[in-house]
Amino acid sequence: MKLKWTLLLMLSLLLSVFLVACSGDEGETTEETGSDDTQSEETTDEGDSGEQVLNFINGDTIPSMDPSLATDEYGFQFIGATMEGLYRLDENAKPVEGIAKDHSVSKDGLIWTFELREDAKWSNGDAVTAHDFVYGWQRAVNPDTGSEYGPYMMSGVIKNAEEVSKGDKPVEELGVKAEDDYTFVVELANPVPYFESLTTFGTFMPLNKKFVEEQGDKFATSSDTLLSNGPYKFVDWESTSTSWELEKNEDYWDAETVQLDKMTYEVVKDPQTSVDLYEAGTIDRAGLSSDLVDQYSTHEDYVVTPETSVFYLKMNQTRNDALANTNIRAAISRAYNKQALVDEILNNGSIVANGLIPKDFAPMPGSGEDFREVSGDLVTYDVDKANEYWEKGLEELGTDKVEIEFLAGDTETAKTMNEYLVNQLESNLPGLDITLKQVPFEQRLDLDTNMDYDIQFAGWGPDYLDPYTFLTLWITDGGNNKMGYSNPDYDALLDEASVDLAQDNEARYENFLEAEKILFEDAAIAPIYQRAKAQLVSPKVQGVFVNPFGATYEYKWASAGSEQ
Repeated sequence: MKLKWTLLLMLSLLLSVFLVACSGDEGETTEETGSDDTQSEETTDEGDSGEQVLNFINGDTIPSMDPSLATDEYGFQFIGATMEGLYRLDENAKPVEGIAKDHSVSKDGLIWTFELREDAKWSNGDAVTAHDFVYGWQRAVNPDTGSEYGPYMMSGVIKNAEEVSKGDKPVEELGVKAEDDYTFVVELANPVPYFESLTTFGTFMPLNKKFVEEQGDKFATSSDTLLSNGPYKFVDWESTSTSWELEKNEDYWDAETVQLDKMTYEVVKDPQTSVDLYEAGTIDRAGLSSDLVDQYSTHEDYVVTPETSVFYLKMNQTRNDALANTNIRAAISRAYNKQALVDEILNNGSIVANGLIPKDFAPMPGSGEDFREVSGDLVTYDVDKANEYWEKGLEELGTDKVEIEFLAGDTETAKTMNEYLVNQLESNLPGLDITLKQVPFEQRLDLDTNMDYDIQFAGWGPDYLDPYTFLTLWITDGGNNKMGYSNPDYDALLDEASVDLAQDNEARYENFLEAEKILFEDAAIAPIYQRAKAQLVSPKVQGVFVNPFGATYEYKWASAGSEQ
């Protein structure tokens, strides 16, 4: 997830599908799946009572607050604000104390023993114990739960997670146990270099078994059917809410560190409306669409923040015969001008993506070189080459015409980008006829899950600090694949990296480089851009950290300061 790590700018909103991780979008205008990415807008002020208050916008409703079922940036953003796992990320994206005070690791890297604090409580007064982690993690991989992220995040990581998720072993055989109330022991399937950072992610939250089972199907559908053990808790929220509040959780073990008394949220999809609210002082952060960037780039509150979320076209190889053809997919991936898109439509600091792993995310072990620089440009805009592939593909299909449905978001910024991409593809590939289907974020997630689309505008924000968080998306039958892609050589490289090479980071990264090349030789996806956020941010918004993975924003240390 992570998808993280989220939320974002208007454009951000534009986008996506962020399923997980990182990665939905909260307050601006692009959506991602996965760690899917989403983002939030905030505002702050002190009311007459002297309360510390931030007021935000969110790009859409929250699809799910169930840690076992969330797959998008919106869900993971608010799970991160209201819940706490073993660790949480600090200002430098390093894991710091959460429910765990400390841990030890066996010499073979397989047994992790976490010492839990005894002063952590749920918002109903119950103690947070090791049993809550056992139940939460087991529930995430229990096939009866129907989680996408549980199997995705835990298979090949926690011992027996894959077997449990497939129903081949009982959930009690998952490699987790409560040695006592405050000692949580995890047995890994293989050494995992990034495991500590993984424990900060939303899927790995503890759950109060008695409460969850009492709520049944209503669990996590409203503020009354949720429990918090993190810095904040929901007020007056339901799954269909277009406005809600978070208030400080006085039962949080570190409540004295939390300075904000309240954060308010309202769903706003239109960039101009967001800016109008900012100018009126109603919110303290607003994402900017490209036309608004030109207008506000000299504003004293203008800020551009690079991100590690990548957006691309997913091409479903199972529903449309044309997209099962490698040459057709290769043509599509080269037939739109990405530089013009980031310069003219996004205009927010986003950069062209010619691969999957983002720039400035993963340094190569040993040399420290950026993975993206070493791997290079794997697919670029090239109309001549696109037409060569297109003609080969049409010949192989025995046709001169291809009809495709394009699934994308319905925010104002998204619509502009969608229309641009459709125009580019139809103009540069003779005989291509595209039907544009623009739907709300939650509906897009459902269509993706059911593989009910041809081409989809999607995005992914990392769920942890490792290239594997991106590359594992396309493993055969993986929980986030959802497009029918399969290559045994690709699978083998990633399997070797996670098993035989688990403790040899340099060799792991060589496998990652080779796997990424295979992905683009197969034209599995068509990369578009790596996101940045252009925003107006009030100087009152202080202590808000932007995470490179997982929930987009960290608010534990946030405050509503003076405008001066």
